Amino acid sequence: MGNELIVKNIETSLIDCKPEYRTMLENIEEKMPEVQHACSNFYKSHSQFMYVTLDVTAISPIRSIKHSLAEVERTKTALQDAHINMQKKVIKLKKKERKLEKCKDDLDRKMLEVEILELRTHSTNAQNFVQGAIRKLNFFVNQYESLLKHLGITEVTEEMYEREEARYHVMTAMKQALSAARTKGGVIDEGNHIYFFDLGINGAAAQVELFNYLKIENAMIAKGEEPSHEMTMQWLEKCADKFEKDPQKFTVRRGFKILDKQSLTNTPHLEAAE
Repeated sequence: MGNELIVKNIETSLIDCKPEYRTMLENIEEKMPEVQHACSNFYKSHSQFMYVTLDVTAISPIRSIKHSLAEVERTKTALQDAHINMQKKVIKLKKKERKLEKCKDDLDRKMLEVEILELRTHSTNAQNFVQGAIRKLNFFVNQYESLLKHLGITEVTEEMYEREEARYHVMTAMKQALSAARTKGGVIDEGNHIYFFDLGINGAAAQVELFNYLKIENAMIAKGEEPSHEMTMQWLEKCADKFEKDPQKFTVRRGFKILDKQSLTNTPHLEAAE
């Protein structure tokens, strides 16, 4: 159907169809089924690789779950909207086909035939992208299970998410500061110093940690060794161990309560188990 809707009768639509274009159209019609099949692999926004490296970039596990679930929610909503739109098009198509059966005027019939062709084309294209969205949704549902298994838990609660936030922001601030410092002679930039202050972390203390880490890397390079990404991750986790209490101290100093359990979502089946 997709191939037919794309190339059928295109030749008759051209006022002056030169022989070379007729040859091209014949070639397209012959090879389009194989091309359409190949296209079905790519009706999605990104590759699986991009989803888990460049789209979901959260540096802590619970945040990775949150971002994965956000992708699930966005894709699910898009699928729901697409389903409704496809149903509307089906109804419109049936109404036009019914109208075509009763139509007597030749020009009105031709217009209805074009409108029916347009609806069928849109429906075919929509179905392709819906299939891609289903694959994306299935991918992130599986990633959610993989992350839970990685953490050794059966579900993630709102309280778990709130409690991990301090480590996430410390690691993110240090990651950004390190990235900026690599291009600024080892000095943390102004934006990340503001980030540290808002987290209740002394910028000078963060700078010391960063300098010490860069010294280790430079010493390795001087010996002909190569620093690894895993080494950086271990350093970020140590920074989180050192600074994760500072945001709470700063929050309390300002009169806030950093975790209000009364305002958290309850998990009934966990409570029943307790």
